[in-house]
Amino acid sequence: MIIAIDGPAASGKSTTAKLVAEKLNIIYLDTGAMYRTVTLQLLRSNVNFDNTYKVSTILDNMIIDMYDYNGKIVVKLNNEDVSELIRSTDVTKHVSEVSSLSEVRKSMVAMQREIGNKSDCVVEGRDIGTIVFPNAEYKFYIVADIKMRAQRRLKEQEQIGIIKSLEDVMSDLKVRDHKDSNRDNSPLRKANDAVQIDTSNLSIDEQVNFIINNIKNN
Repeated sequence: MIIAIDGPAASGKSTTAKLVAEKLNIIYLDTGAMYRTVTLQLLRSNVNFDNTYKVSTILDNMIIDMYDYNGKIVVKLNNEDVSELIRSTDVTKHVSEVSSLSEVRKSMVAMQREIGNKSDCVVEGRDIGTIVFPNAEYKFYIVADIKMRAQRRLKEQEQIGIIKSLEDVMSDLKVRDHKDSNRDNSPLRKANDAVQIDTSNLSIDEQVNFIINNIKNN
């Protein structure tokens, strides 16, 4: 069983997906963290994103591990804990561009499908219900008011020491939305058969319960 949860940045999909997976006792797969990890490694390597050969070589020599530790998702890159590093401003600035690279997309989608084909999963991202798992049994598309999303992202960034104004965060999100929705490779869009959830005025518990009840009643 695959539960696909898509949506724009800071819409609440990651927290919701993680809690849904916990309640159903199945695997939670954060595909956004995977793309952020690749972005971090490419930035560290100072590689030109257009250099297909070098990008492919870096991908071939990367090992990404993700697991839950005391309720927190730990992300490791070649055995280094990069959980906070992948949330940096620099990674955030470049992750949409990196995510659009065909070599990166092909590698990550293959990895995601391998995991999903072996186990029941809650998978969240931007193209899960449209590209990665178009035949997922359950699909949800989470949206929220831009100001609410900015407040959520601001709080996340403050927790790792990134200080920005609400206006700057809103501007960043608008740029990210435009890039994600207009890229040629796997753009952000709602699957035709996905259930849309506006989380602007919903608590986390309400979001999670809506999805759980929808699954149980279908």
